[in-house]
Amino acid sequence: MKTEPRSLSRSYLAELRKHLKAGTGTSVTSARKLGMKAVALGLETLHIAKIHEEALILLASAQDSSRVRREVIRRAGIFFAEAITPIEETHRGARESNIKLKQMIETLTLRTNELEVSNEELRLEINHRKAVEDDLRISEGTSSQLLSRSLQMQEEMRNLSRRLLSCQEEERKRISRELHDVIGQTLTGINVRLNSLKSQSTASSTELHREIGITQKLVEKSLEIVHRFARDLRPAAIDDLGSIPALHSYFKTFMKETGIHVGFTAFAGVEALDTSKLTVFYRVAQESLNNILRHAKASRADVSISSLPAHVCMEIKDDGRGFKMNGHERAAKDERLGLLGMRERLEMVGGTFQVISSPGQGTTVHVEVPKAGSTLRESPSTRTKAPIPDRA
Repeated sequence: MKTEPRSLSRSYLAELRKHLKAGTGTSVTSARKLGMKAVALGLETLHIAKIHEEALILLASAQDSSRVRREVIRRAGIFFAEAITPIEETHRGARESNIKLKQMIETLTLRTNELEVSNEELRLEINHRKAVEDDLRISEGTSSQLLSRSLQMQEEMRNLSRRLLSCQEEERKRISRELHDVIGQTLTGINVRLNSLKSQSTASSTELHREIGITQKLVEKSLEIVHRFARDLRPAAIDDLGSIPALHSYFKTFMKETGIHVGFTAFAGVEALDTSKLTVFYRVAQESLNNILRHAKASRADVSISSLPAHVCMEIKDDGRGFKMNGHERAAKDERLGLLGMRERLEMVGGTFQVISSPGQGTTVHVEVPKAGSTLRESPSTRTKAPIPDRA
């Protein structure tokens, strides 16, 4: 045992001896002081009990009478009980503190868990808001692009409308001029010839036949001009003979007038398409060849119509100078009307339109229309090479 507990043991023996000698009713204040000292030394109840036992053995063994020994033990028990009171109070306070501490720990743990839940909810909310902010930024960017594209398309539509009106007016001027200058003059010539024939009824048969022949040629020329106008407005061959003969006739005339060679291949089942789609093919080919004539400086163009699983495809390729693509397949300003017109025609029948070109590499116009509503079937034997015929 260390020095301080030994000193406490001696003090306990001395104070207990004093207490026993003093008799019944003696104050036990000294016992409480010893207990407080034991608390200060960090001793437990068991330590005091051992000190008390040692002191009691010494004091009780000195008594001769058993009755006196019992009285000594009883009064020593009172002293011991008072001595351990500070230790028990300290333990009780510690227990209460422990209970309070445990309650605080439980409360703190609960609050910590609640805080973790709140932090997790806050983290999820922050992530959600970040995601919403990202979506908003993307949406704003997309909306801005869509608005820009919409404004661009509106401007293109305004330009297209203005150019359509301008082209319509120019076409009307041309037709009016042709009717006035060519057909009008021809009909006037016919009228003059007929009046001449009327006044020359007495002329020789040879002279009369010659004048009639000249008049017939004028009539034939007028009919040819009228037919040409009709073909430009709507080729009758499309309705009467079908798209392939109409295209053959157009390509033959185009080669004769321009010197640009046109190769043409098509699969036999193309005529199964409905009239609106065949007309679109005709107009796309017509506009593409007109663009080749005006801009491409090409010597050859190849037109092909082929069957795909769900679509019919037409391609027009030339060996011309090509052009630099700009944005959504926009060529030079004077070519935009034709390209937009072709795209509009394809969209009307549910088709697609694409232009592929680069400087020095020629140009390819690729269009597709759906087979919906048709019974197109293609086998190796149905695909034929259709050369340009010698006559329409």
